[in-house]
Amino acid sequence: MDKILVHGGRSLSGSVKISGSKNSALPILAATLLTREPCVISQVPDLSDIHYMLTILGELGCEVERASGVVKIKAETVGTEAPYDIVRKMRASVCILGPLLGREKQATVSLPGGCIIGDRPIDLHLRGFEALGAAVLVKSGNVKVLAPALKGATVTLRGKFGSTVLGTDNVMMAAVLADGTTIIDGAAEEPEVVDLARFLVAMGARIEGAGTHRIIIEGVKELHGAEHKIIPDRIEAGTFLVAAAICGNGVTLTRVEPAHLKAVTDPLMLAGFSIETGKDCITIKPGSTRRALKLDTLPYPGFPTDMQAQMCALLATTDGISVITENVFPQRYMHVAELKRMGANIELNGSTAVINGVGRLSGAPVMASDLRASAALILAGLSAENTTEINRVYHIDRGYESIDEKLNSLGAEIERVKA
Repeated sequence: MDKILVHGGRSLSGSVKISGSKNSALPILAATLLTREPCVISQVPDLSDIHYMLTILGELGCEVERASGVVKIKAETVGTEAPYDIVRKMRASVCILGPLLGREKQATVSLPGGCIIGDRPIDLHLRGFEALGAAVLVKSGNVKVLAPALKGATVTLRGKFGSTVLGTDNVMMAAVLADGTTIIDGAAEEPEVVDLARFLVAMGARIEGAGTHRIIIEGVKELHGAEHKIIPDRIEAGTFLVAAAICGNGVTLTRVEPAHLKAVTDPLMLAGFSIETGKDCITIKPGSTRRALKLDTLPYPGFPTDMQAQMCALLATTDGISVITENVFPQRYMHVAELKRMGANIELNGSTAVINGVGRLSGAPVMASDLRASAALILAGLSAENTTEINRVYHIDRGYESIDEKLNSLGAEIERVKA
């Protein structure tokens, strides 16, 4: 198992190209199950989660070809059951339920695994399937959905902590082949949902309202093959913006969608950093002073929960008292204990973290608990004294394409070694 060594104290500068979005690519790859015709997906990031999804598609009978960020998939005949050995490694594998239900009218998938960041039930997905006419059975660690026919319906996907992105994806993919009109109320508004809708429309689906809280889907009898380019990964981009804020001297991100990143760039400007945006690029430079922040994570277009840990790393060395309240996954603070090992002054009060900035962190052996916590620990190590040793970095490879190499290209000194 690999570990990452971050030798702190280096300044970052230059430019870095952002990869395609993991959270967009996974449901789009799953959506290829909806047609027997070939689909070509480009700008697919090279990540372990992508590997797991392609393995699942292969196990279901799809023909899969992959080269240089382009994936070709032909799902001429498909099975309807995904094995636990693969599904357990990635929570997003649950998004094959919707397309299999839409096309084959049945699916069996093991309850998913993935990061341990608190309770993330799939009850809203299942409620949506039931509204479309499916029977749902959860037994022996498996979810089985079955429907002689799917009929359009009004589905509400508002959950305790906001809308569900994967739930919106799943119901949308099932509904495109249902008979009649489906209305998703309380739909997730994230750019990744919009990207999936664009791909489905390219396949012949009829969808309106993606990117709003109300999506309207007119069912069609069948879909055809299509080509699609994945949008840039806004969380990877946000992570590099925070890295540049921590120890940058002028860093430019290319191949980005600036509009998708306002929830990150706006707080960074409030914290005192200079942000310049172009059509598909963002440059961040240090300001005269760095200021403390008060942040609340919220569903898009609010500040993303997937950037909370990284922002903790930045605010840990920002003068003053910062406050972050986690409203999406209230238990998502496993990185705090590791940051405290490095000298951070953070106190937790339920879902709120109170961060009293210190002058500098110190390198220490730390343990990554989940994908975004891994990124936060790397960022914290960039400016820390001495060397930070990060263990269990397989989490980082789930969602960041060559993060160590990209940071090194900006001037960091990061090693990946065998543990």
